[in-house]
Amino acid sequence: MAGIRLPPDDSDISHARAPINADLVSDDDRSVAADSWSIKSDYGSTLDDEQRHADASDALASGNFRTASDYKLISDKDELDPEVVTSMLGLQSYWDAAYADELTNFREHGHAGEVWFGAEVMEIVASWTKNLCIEISQGHIPNHLDDAKSEPVEQSEKYLSSWSVLDIGTGNGLLLQELAKQGFSDLTGTDYSEGAILLARSLADRDGFTNINFLVDDVLESKLERQFQLVMDKGTLDAIGLHPDGPIKRIMYWDSVSRLVAPGGIFVVTSCNNTKDELIQEVDAYNQRILGPSQEPDTPKDDDLDLCRDSPPFRYLNHVRSYPTFMFGGSVGSRVATVAFLRS
Repeated sequence: MAGIRLPPDDSDISHARAPINADLVSDDDRSVAADSWSIKSDYGSTLDDEQRHADASDALASGNFRTASDYKLISDKDELDPEVVTSMLGLQSYWDAAYADELTNFREHGHAGEVWFGAEVMEIVASWTKNLCIEISQGHIPNHLDDAKSEPVEQSEKYLSSWSVLDIGTGNGLLLQELAKQGFSDLTGTDYSEGAILLARSLADRDGFTNINFLVDDVLESKLERQFQLVMDKGTLDAIGLHPDGPIKRIMYWDSVSRLVAPGGIFVVTSCNNTKDELIQEVDAYNQRILGPSQEPDTPKDDDLDLCRDSPPFRYLNHVRSYPTFMFGGSVGSRVATVAFLRS
């Protein structure tokens, strides 16, 4: 939970709900289920956690993880094994099944599926990112952005038309549709689930956003050969952290993102399982790993990573300040954190 992480107890876990294979599943139900589960990992935000390294191969090889359609609604008296939840949401097989259900639901009922973190957060992320990009296009490096301040779309387009945008783990692609409404035009979405890409293309065609390019691609092993001035992540890092081998895959994630963001570009990550400070600390740890003496003099170097050894690959730029907050134990927190980093 961004802002404040509480240790899960039985009452918290019992309210988590999974998508079900029913004739009609509401967008709200799917969003609640996703939001409830994705905040449960207590180790997803650490880079050096070796808790699950030893048994990661056995866990992946077992093949005993159920697909999304196999899960039933959980009553207040039922207990949900956090170990199963952690593994399930980190595996591609789960998301393939989930998006197969959502694609069927779209074809039969016209539903777009879940809006990860909710529509309000998506709209805030898109509007805030637009303002950030306009400020940078005008030659400013903002320390604070007024989330409510927004340029008219007609004026925004002259600044945003040159921004190439990549949304990693795009899911149903609705974030890219929202960015298109804000004035961005060079838009690409990737996801490792073919079902997600089929759903995203279907929704974009239906809603008139035929200029958005959707590709099947795994961010951890990306085959993309271009870089983007703006790279977005809304929930993908959270899902990667829920993989049984999450700590290793998070390191792979930052290596890949550093290659996808063009020099001088921006990376905007939205998470419900990491606070702003945790995201900044994770980026700082990645920067230190890249800048540190990691190779012997005669060892071949990775040219892409070696280019940024003289300066940190990423530095903190800004974060969203307008999310609703709550007070607990004398501390103030929010459910979601969105942080922007500048690529050197």
